[in-house]
Amino acid sequence: MSVTAAQGFRASGVVAGLKSTGKPDVAVVVNDGPLDVAAAVFTSNRVFAAPVAWSRQVVADGRATSVVLNSGGANACTGPEGFADTHRTAEHLAGVLGTSAGDTLVCSTGLIGERLPMDKLLAGVDDAAAQLASNGGFLAAAAIMTTDTVPKTVAITGGSGPAEPGAPTWTVGGMAKGAGMLAPGLATMLCVLTTDAVVDSATADAALREATRLTFDRVDSDGCMSTNDTVILLVSGASGLTATAAELTTALTAACASLSRQLVADAEGASHDVAVEVVGAHSEDAAVAVARAVTRSNLFKAAVFGNDPNWGRVLSAVGTVPESVATFDADRLDVSINGVQVCRAGGVGEDRTLVDLAGNREVRVLIDLHAGPATATVWTNDLTHDYVHENSAYSS
Repeated sequence: MSVTAAQGFRASGVVAGLKSTGKPDVAVVVNDGPLDVAAAVFTSNRVFAAPVAWSRQVVADGRATSVVLNSGGANACTGPEGFADTHRTAEHLAGVLGTSAGDTLVCSTGLIGERLPMDKLLAGVDDAAAQLASNGGFLAAAAIMTTDTVPKTVAITGGSGPAEPGAPTWTVGGMAKGAGMLAPGLATMLCVLTTDAVVDSATADAALREATRLTFDRVDSDGCMSTNDTVILLVSGASGLTATAAELTTALTAACASLSRQLVADAEGASHDVAVEVVGAHSEDAAVAVARAVTRSNLFKAAVFGNDPNWGRVLSAVGTVPESVATFDADRLDVSINGVQVCRAGGVGEDRTLVDLAGNREVRVLIDLHAGPATATVWTNDLTHDYVHENSAYSS
């Protein structure tokens, strides 16, 4: 269950000395083919890292053969020198593998505003290339962690339905990192997905964008969008089995959903995972906007941390969404928390003391706008003392 779960991929993770902790910090994932199809989505932050600028160029033709990733430094806001470092990293890995730098994607994560120690990074690339293995996915997943406490990996089987027991299958594998600075913009952390299905670049791109739209784009841990967010899909075609657009989208969405939930579960300092589901909206965009308003409310998130089902903070957040974005009547709003309807028709519902937040890691908030058929769910987490402490000391 990892980025090497699909056939045709090798990966590795090594210690290069980029992190002061001495933990793994350089990972490489290689697509051995026979296909070299690739797709990617990136942060929509207008301040974006050098690896994002480089990788956008690389994947523009729908092809890539490898990815090199480092933790211990974001290589963001480092100017032309930082871009040159990224280019040099891609050329170095390509030279070792006998491939092209123009087919080598680069990802970085860590502190913004500092250049990477290239001597250590390039030596790490050499080590990682030497240790590439078909079972190296878990090592790679560990090497991209920053404030994460556990690696995030997934494997999904596609190509065989309930009516076809024993039929040939293809696989989607993946790994991700992210525990803070998680807010949507097509992609919300670093993630590498792989598949051995046979698909073309247009199908891969469309499927990836739909999968991220429904999953990573609806994880909003702290409202802070990174400069480095990248989700990559590599296609080897090694299974020899063709996936339809619908099949690939379904499998990728399942993989991304699993990884996005793992990100929320490991969010910095969090003690609750919170799903805000909006129903009865006039459009899906409206439902997302309302859910997002609640998940970005520090008052609401602090209340959840205090095990207080304060539904007034939910309603006040809902009310900040402009009418041009979401249509609703404030006197018809219903809110339930963990199955207890604490707000009915914009007023008091059942006794809020019936809601048990202390005994549940997972909190589910249901908001009914009574304005249409659309629905959407956005995941977040509570705002804790530990989150503030961790982020106050991140660069020290």
